[in-house]
Amino acid sequence: QVQVVESGGGLVQPGGSLRLSCTVSGTAFSVSPMGWYYQAPGKQRELVASITTDGSTNYLDSVKDRFTISRDNAKNTVYLQMNSLKPEDTAVYYCNIGWFDGSYQPTNYWGRGTQVTVSS
Repeated sequence: QVQVVESGGGLVQPGGSLRLSCTVSGTAFSVSPMGWYYQAPGKQRELVASITTDGSTNYLDSVKDRFTISRDNAKNTVYLQMNSLKPEDTAVYYCNIGWFDGSYQPTNYWGRGTQVTVSS
C-alpha cells in the first residue's frame, strides 16, 4: 500500500522560512518523480515544484529563487525548503508521486497535506 505523508507546516511570519518533508512508503521512491503542490482557499491545486529521479528541478515562477525542492532516496523523502515566505504562500501543501511526459504529471498518490500560514 502506497503511503505519502507530509510534515513541517505551521505558522510563520512574512520573510520567514519553513522546511516541508514528505516521506513515501510502499513504492519504489528512487525511480519516482516527485512534486509539491499548493492549494489556497477557493483556488485550484497548483504545482509548486517538481524533481526528477536524476535530481532535475522545476519551479512555479512565483517561488523561483525562494523555494528549493530536494530528495533523499536513502530516506524515501522529498523536501521543500521555503525561504522569504510571503502571505500569498499561505496554502495547504501536498506531496505527490508523479511521472514525466515532457513535464511533470501527477498520479493519484497524494498525501493529506500540511498547512502553511504566513502572517504577522
